Amino acid sequence: MTKKEGRWMSVSIAAAVYFMFGQNALAMHIMEGYLPAGYCIFWGALCIPFLVYGFIKIRRIVSENRRSITLLAMAGAFIFVISSLKIPSVTGSCSHMTGTGLGAILFGAFPVSILGIIVLLFQAILLAHGGLTTLGANTFSMAIAGPFVSYGLYVLGKKLKWNQKVNVFVACSVGDLFTYCVTAFQLALAYPSETGGVAASMVKFLGVFAPTQLPLAVIEGLLSVVIVIALESYATPELKSIGFLSDTPVKGESVNE
Repeated sequence: MTKKEGRWMSVSIAAAVYFMFGQNALAMHIMEGYLPAGYCIFWGALCIPFLVYGFIKIRRIVSENRRSITLLAMAGAFIFVISSLKIPSVTGSCSHMTGTGLGAILFGAFPVSILGIIVLLFQAILLAHGGLTTLGANTFSMAIAGPFVSYGLYVLGKKLKWNQKVNVFVACSVGDLFTYCVTAFQLALAYPSETGGVAASMVKFLGVFAPTQLPLAVIEGLLSVVIVIALESYATPELKSIGFLSDTPVKGESVNE
């Protein structure tokens, strides 16, 4: 066997092990069948208005500015890749970054709901990460709740005239943390503790995620800052076209042009 063939064999074995044993009952994506049917329906129905308006917003963005397609695709790819990297946590669970904060500060919270549900659907089908029955719950926590917090904090930071890099870091890292808080609430609501009810159960779920999710949120914030810096250097016209850098002139142009 050649070295090249040996590498391919190693990759195939690793992939087989991942798909056979890589599923966790407690994860940032709630797994297939973990929530009762009533909760699956509730969270799915709650997502519908956000998804409908998100679809309308994306159509409007694309129709008004064709340049935005590249950035939309980049934001979706970032969400897919970064949220697929699962980090083992305690008691058989796992944590991961979300990547939705970056899309929220670029396009707003509603369009990210569409990017998020597409990513979650592909992950559920192709990676056994999450599930189809829990798609609504996972969409609400990762693609709706988190992005809205990120977008709200980013807008607040702009009004308070925070430093741009600090603003991006805070928005993306806190949005990530809020996603995991919502997931913990969803699990606690479905499985309240016998002593203490939903509140006690939520504290337990938060404790499961916290050891790994806190540093991951910091890492996501830093990664988002790095990506924004890179986009400002190499995609200034595209950022101006979507209004992200509306006050920053392209090199050789004035703001009034």
